[in-house]
Amino acid sequence: MKSPWLVIRSQKVPFSFRVDRRVPTVLIILAMVTLVAMIISVSYGEYYVPPLATIQSILGLDSGNSDYAFIIRTLRLPRTLVAFCVGIGLAIAGTITQGITHNPLASPGIIGVNSGAALAAVTLLIVFPSVSSAWLPVVAFLGGLSVAILIYLFAWKGGSSPVRLILVGIGLNFIAGSLTSFMITFGNINNVSQAMVWLIGSVYRRSWEQLLMLLPWLVIFGLLALVMARELNALSLGDEVARGLGNRIERQRGILLITSIALASASVATAGSIGFVGLMSPHISRKLVGATQEGQLPTAAMIGGMLVVLADLAGRMLFAPTELPCGLITSAIGAPFFIYLLIRKR
Repeated sequence: MKSPWLVIRSQKVPFSFRVDRRVPTVLIILAMVTLVAMIISVSYGEYYVPPLATIQSILGLDSGNSDYAFIIRTLRLPRTLVAFCVGIGLAIAGTITQGITHNPLASPGIIGVNSGAALAAVTLLIVFPSVSSAWLPVVAFLGGLSVAILIYLFAWKGGSSPVRLILVGIGLNFIAGSLTSFMITFGNINNVSQAMVWLIGSVYRRSWEQLLMLLPWLVIFGLLALVMARELNALSLGDEVARGLGNRIERQRGILLITSIALASASVATAGSIGFVGLMSPHISRKLVGATQEGQLPTAAMIGGMLVVLADLAGRMLFAPTELPCGLITSAIGAPFFIYLLIRKR
């Protein structure tokens, strides 16, 4: 009987990687759908560009049409790539959060990490508007990390129970949200307007600069998540099982939590609070490739990137020429999805 697993082993270093046989096929299909969505997204707009001309311009094969080149390479392509990368970051962060808490309703947005990152970023935008936007990912990371430390401190009772982590995180989520509203209420109207658009979650006017700021966070912590997929598998089974398998659960949970915070915070700093992507992506990937993290992490990442690209495209198409932020679209889909999960998981 054919094994349902694909196993990758290294002869030179002690490394092995096991994934479900469905994973490569699913990833190829998702990549093709995402690529088509990205080409449509780059082509669509007030100034329509034929898809073939879009592909030629991206590949540098255009015939020197400067109008197409500027619209595609300067205005639309970086925006679409930022949407894709933000979705990847949020999806991996959500997968890790659900794994370390072994709770299917958990995500960085629900336990307060996104709210902490948003509070720190809004404070920078309103109180220190002259500071370079290059500091946004760092400040957002520190905000998310601060919330995570508080979650651990308040939830610690001889150990970090996943249930306590969730409950304390929900409470801190509301506190961070209230402080963000306080900052907006008393801020300068111009800075507040900028912060409000950012809070809703949007990739509008995102450039190559924002993409280059996000990529190092995505590469470093995304690879770290894949390397620790086996430990995340053990933690997903519960603390007792993980401890019985010889895992140092507090250390591993701490590293994975920091990884999740870094990915979520960098994504929030780049595109604002795009909700529910980190909640939906892991559930969809589990349906497609099973629950093992080696396959679930890359599949969820691809799904998350695709969701944000499609949400941004839908936000531009549904009420054209009025443009809706992609955060509104993901929330409109994600809120009913969350209610469905609440009912189904009892």
